[in-house]
Amino acid sequence: MQVFGISRDSMDKHDKFAAKHALTVPLLSDTDGAVTEAYEVWVEKNMYGKKSMGIERATYLIDAEGQIAQVWRKVKVPGHVDAVLDAVRGA
Repeated sequence: MQVFGISRDSMDKHDKFAAKHALTVPLLSDTDGAVTEAYEVWVEKNMYGKKSMGIERATYLIDAEGQIAQVWRKVKVPGHVDAVLDAVRGA
């Protein structure tokens, strides 16, 4: 099993974030937005009546054949890891 994080931040920002939080998960940079667009996580957000574009936090479980097995949209941290691990173990 492999786990990656990805966002539109630069690798420099990723490196600083990973160091600050002692992350061991590789972080990937999508500065041109190709991946976030392809996975449809670059969405319009609405905060306090102000609309802007941003990344919707999501998790994609991709099987050994490269097919999307499950998707979690609008991810909230509490309980999420357990839900993903349950899906991985059941896959």
